[in-house]
Amino acid sequence: MATVSAGRDSSAYEQTGRSAQKQRTRAALVAAARDLVADGVTPTVEQAADAAGISRTTAYRYVANRRELLVAAHPETGARSLLPADPPADPAARLDAVVVAFLEVITATEAQQRTMLRLSLEADDEARAALPLRQGRAVEWFAEALQPLADRLTAAELHALARAVRSAVGIEALVWLVDVAGLSRADAIASMRWAAAALLRSALAGHPPPTTGG
Repeated sequence: MATVSAGRDSSAYEQTGRSAQKQRTRAALVAAARDLVADGVTPTVEQAADAAGISRTTAYRYVANRRELLVAAHPETGARSLLPADPPADPAARLDAVVVAFLEVITATEAQQRTMLRLSLEADDEARAALPLRQGRAVEWFAEALQPLADRLTAAELHALARAVRSAVGIEALVWLVDVAGLSRADAIASMRWAAAALLRSALAGHPPPTTGG
C-alpha cells in the first residue's frame, strides 16, 4: 500500500507549481536511469539522482522506488500486454501487432538492449534474472496474442509457438540480421515480422513447434 500511495504522491507533486521545471527534473532523472541501464547498471533511485545531478530527496518526489524508476525509464518493464486497445480478432493480425509493438520497443532502446544481451551472456542464472530488460516478458505477450487459437492448439503448443516466435523476434535476431547479415534495420524488422507470420502459418497447417519434452 505504501508504494502505491507514494506513486500517487509523486505524480501529484509533479502537477503542482513550476510544472515545466519539474518536468525537466523528471526527464533528467529518467534519462540518467536509461543511461545507467545502457552502461549495464540496474540503477537505484540514489544512483540515478547522482547521475542526473539532483538531490536524492528530490528524486524520491518523482519515483518511490527502483521499480517505479525502471518503469519510468523503460515502460515495457511494467507492461502486461502489448496488444492495442481494440485488438483485432484475427490471430495473424494480433500477433503482427504485438511483434510490431515489441520491435518498436527494441529499436527505441537498442543501446540498452544490446548491453543487457551482452551481460546476459556473461552472467550466471541469478545475475541474469536480475537484468531489468531480460525478464522473458515477450513470450507472455506473444502467448496473449495467440490466445484465440486455444481451440485449435493445446496449451503446450501455444506456449511452444510463442516461444518460437520470441526466438525469431528480438534483440538477438536484430543484432545478427544487422551486424552479421548486413541488413538495414528496416529490412531486419521486415524479416522478423515475416518469420513470426511463417511460424504461425506452419502451426496452423498442423506443424506446431515441438513442445518441451516432445
